[in-house]
Formats: sequence, C-alpha cells, structure tokens
Amino acid sequence: MESVTEQRPDASVRDLLLALALVVVVNALGASPAVLFSSDTSWIDRPWFFPPEVAFPIVWTLLFTLLGVALFLVVRRGLERRDVRVAIAAFAGQFALNLAWTPAFFGLQRPDLGLVVIVALWAAIVATIVAFDRVDRRAAVLLVPYLAWVSFAAVLNYAIYAGV
Repeated sequence: MESVTEQRPDASVRDLLLALALVVVVNALGASPAVLFSSDTSWIDRPWFFPPEVAFPIVWTLLFTLLGVALFLVVRRGLERRDVRVAIAAFAGQFALNLAWTPAFFGLQRPDLGLVVIVALWAAIVATIVAFDRVDRRAAVLLVPYLAWVSFAAVLNYAIYAGV
C-alpha cells in the first residue's frame, strides 16, 4: 500500500499535466479566430492610443495563459461540485464571446458589432470572476488582468467605431 507522501508526486504530475493542457488548449482556441479571420488593421483609422501591433499577440498569449491556469484551479476542485460546474459554464460563455469578437470586428470589419460583442464579453468576464471566486479566489484574481485588457479593448473598439 502506498503512503500519502508516495501518492503526492503522481498527483502533482497529473495536476501539472492538466494545467499545461488547459493552458495550451485555451491559447490554441483563443488564437484560432485571428488565424482564421486575420487581424488586418489596414482598414482601421487608429486612435492616438492604439498600441503597437506587437503588443497584441504578447498580451493575448499572457492572458490566455492566465485563463488556462485559472480554469485549472477551478477544475481541480472537482467536477462533481455544482459551484465548479457553474464556474466552468461561465468560463465557457465568456470564452465563446471572446472568440466571437474577432470575426465580428475583423472578419466583418464591423466595429459596431464588435462593440456589442465586447460589452457582452465584459459583463460575462465579471460574471466569471464572481463564479470563480466562489470556487477559488486565486482563479478569480488571475482573471483581473483579462478584465482590465478587455476594458481597454472596449474603449479602443469604441474609439474606432466613433472615429475618435
């Protein structure tokens, strides 16, 4: 019979592999709209505070990594728990909206539609933070930079829409 200390390394390796898998999946899915629909900005009248192009993939990779880690912290609490399932559903909803923004904004070149999506995304992120906080406060905190970036992106989206 194995002792508790002998079981922990296996659990740690399993946890590490699950965390890594979730980070990779969230990054791959998160990047897919940009690959499928491009992120061509040539049609945009850029506001003065438009970040350098290189910032976007760097920031999104970091944010998707944080999202993957946050999702791991929630999932590892156990899918049999109702609060975990609610948190995962909230995550899935906000992530779907995140994935919808690129086709709306870039694919259709519709900053007005992008603005509708990003406002819904912002609200969904807040709901996800609340749901994650009920399961694991660390997971909720990991989503705060994402909310901050989406807040900035919403302002940027509005400025593009309004021609500011």
